[in-house]
Amino acid sequence: MTKSTQNIGDSGTMNNGTDAGTTTEVQPVTRLSDLSAQQWKSGIAAWLGWLFDGLDMHLYVLVATPFVAELLGGVNLKDPSVGYYSSWIQAAFLIGWALGGAFFGRIADRMGRSRALMLTILTYALFTGLSFFAQTWWQLLIFRFLAALGIGGEWAVGASLLSETWPSRWRPWMAAVLQTGVNLGIMLAGLAIFVLADFPPRYVFLVGILPALLVLWIRRAVPEPETWHEARRDPSYVEPKFLDLFRGPLRRTTFLITIVCGLSLTAHWAFMFWYLQHIRNLPELMEWSDGERSQIVGRFIWLVMLTSIAGNFLAAALARWLKYRVAVSGLCVAYFFAMFATYSVARDHNSLWYGLFAIGLCQGVFAIFTMYLPPLFPTLLRTTGAGFCYNIGRIAAGLGTVFFGLFSKVGDYRLALFYAGFLFLPAAAFAWLLPEPPDGLDGEAPADLTLTD
Repeated sequence: MTKSTQNIGDSGTMNNGTDAGTTTEVQPVTRLSDLSAQQWKSGIAAWLGWLFDGLDMHLYVLVATPFVAELLGGVNLKDPSVGYYSSWIQAAFLIGWALGGAFFGRIADRMGRSRALMLTILTYALFTGLSFFAQTWWQLLIFRFLAALGIGGEWAVGASLLSETWPSRWRPWMAAVLQTGVNLGIMLAGLAIFVLADFPPRYVFLVGILPALLVLWIRRAVPEPETWHEARRDPSYVEPKFLDLFRGPLRRTTFLITIVCGLSLTAHWAFMFWYLQHIRNLPELMEWSDGERSQIVGRFIWLVMLTSIAGNFLAAALARWLKYRVAVSGLCVAYFFAMFATYSVARDHNSLWYGLFAIGLCQGVFAIFTMYLPPLFPTLLRTTGAGFCYNIGRIAAGLGTVFFGLFSKVGDYRLALFYAGFLFLPAAAFAWLLPEPPDGLDGEAPADLTLTD
């Protein structure tokens, strides 16, 4: 590959020029009132995309046990086949998420962020809605896999769109706000379960069609980032290849991020899937009706998501104070201790509130990745790199969901949750070796990254 120098990140400034042949006027951005209309629209589009991400990705998790039992012919909720097939459906979803991050990330680097964002939202809205029509477990698996392609792509595209249009010094707080969109989306999924508790489980998937309406606004209102246009207009521009992620100075970064994300996401998604199934199957809830169990699950998901929102801003503060890699490493260690304390012994549902509160706070670690990863890659590999490295970890997470389920007794998933938490320890060790973004957190002039063979 010939030499190509691309600017990564921004210095907390705003570009007002659009002509490639003229010098752009640069103005400092220090307050919200300094932001341009394009920056506001990009931020709103990314946040809404993540909101609906959270909604669509969690609808299945909340009804997995009763819906899969229905698809298997109405077997008992504690039948081993329910946990087995529901975990494989979730594994397919997470694998689709990983592939979607890489696939749509490449599209976004070639076609533009806004165009790719529309495609990702349409994909996950369509196939989430089609899950309503599933008649067998494998049909549901296919629909969830295809919906996940869009959800994984939306993460990468939304993160890059925001990192290219908002000031670098604000990134930790932007990451917290963006991740809050996911949390609120999951809470909306919990609300949908609560409201539709007396309907068959499949009806919740119809709620997942709503994000398609967002595409109409994005198409009209959200332009492509100027950073993306400038990178393609550069006279020395050469289309980077996917394999450039594994060459030169990027190789170490790519491998480290992939390992950290693979380990932490496997543990996190083992928790996110199995803790709800664990609650549904607690002995003291066995005499409850399906509707009553769905309602208590809805309350627990709201607890975890509300504390997770607080955790997002805690993580942002830690990133500003300690820098990104130290914050990631420390929160991974904290996540391990929270899961260890919560699931080391059997507890009833009244005792789980405290442990789930602590776990929710620790989930802010995933907010940090949102703005931390994209600036580590050059502009025209940014969405590809962030999408691949972060989302490829979901393949491990998908298989880990099945693997840790094998540790469980029939209907009791506590051990799956207990053992999964240990993965946060090696994740913390590798996170300590990660680099900081070249343009930093304080708005200093950005660095250039040169790609060479």
